[in-house]
Amino acid sequence: MNLLQRDRLGASVPAAVAAEAEAGAEAVAAPPAAPNRLRRALAVSEAGVIAALAGLVLVFWLLEPAFLSGTNVRSMLTAVSFVGIIAIGQTLLLVAGEFDLSVGSVAGLSAIVSAWLMTKGNLPVPLGILGGLATGALVGFVNGILVVGVGIPAFIATLGMLYAARGFIYVITNGYPIYPLPRAIGEIGSADVLFGLGWSFVLLVVLAVIADVVLRRTTTGRNLYATGGNAEVARLVGISTGRVKIACFMVVGALSAVAGMLVLADGASGTPAIGTGWELTVIAGVVIGGVSLFGGVGTVAAGIVGMLLLQVVQSGLVVVGVNPNWQTVAVGLIMVLAVGVDIARRRVSLAGGTS
Repeated sequence: MNLLQRDRLGASVPAAVAAEAEAGAEAVAAPPAAPNRLRRALAVSEAGVIAALAGLVLVFWLLEPAFLSGTNVRSMLTAVSFVGIIAIGQTLLLVAGEFDLSVGSVAGLSAIVSAWLMTKGNLPVPLGILGGLATGALVGFVNGILVVGVGIPAFIATLGMLYAARGFIYVITNGYPIYPLPRAIGEIGSADVLFGLGWSFVLLVVLAVIADVVLRRTTTGRNLYATGGNAEVARLVGISTGRVKIACFMVVGALSAVAGMLVLADGASGTPAIGTGWELTVIAGVVIGGVSLFGGVGTVAAGIVGMLLLQVVQSGLVVVGVNPNWQTVAVGLIMVLAVGVDIARRRVSLAGGTS
């Protein structure tokens, strides 16, 4: 082999690697079509989740027609709007291959910081709100650095942040609510924006539409799918997977802050309990919606529908007279079932890919 041939061969190797990596990234972003009935049955899409949601609504309505009363429907939509906003960010993060267990505590801490700035700090309402948003984004950034930069597993890093943020809440408040808040905050919380629903529901719809379009239709969305599906391949095609994940952690933190401050406005006081228990509720909802815990699979729309399904189960059990304590049992069983379906779907997909 002469020198010219070796040069040509050497030049072709990086090109071949890049082509293979790009093909792999495209495969991650757009999973192969299922060739058999079992794979089609296990494929979770918005249509399947919506069908399950409609079936549950029908069952609870037949058992108790008051389930679909205007008051109950508005109550369910309001309840899901707070955690639904966080679910948008959690979906993006899960698609990128990570998750955040600290979202409830971050929501509470952001709300408390915002309330403190507007009362003890005597700052105007806009600056108090910005302070709360900055708190959420900063905590998200710290989570991202711990996971991506330091290499601590997301489970440990965000679980630790859950306890740290909740501890800071009690350090700031000494366990007492912060009030009275400026009148403008109460007006935001009590506003009737759409059919008896407040700003939380409107923001949920707007943010969900924007995030879903970004995830489905933009290069940013494809980068998220590639990062979560196969980070090594994504790096080979030039995607900065570390930056993608840190950005997603910051988005989750900022959206947690939004949800926490909406609860702050709704109750017109900064109570230390804001966000308590939201962590598993959010993860359960988006997983029920078909967002994979293993990364690279899911949509924002399906995640939101999963949150609605979870809320329908919780509210429906109460309306039909089931002991409220069974809500937690139902949520746990549904989440285990959803994760089981996700694992089965991945195994079938891998088996199909190697056949």
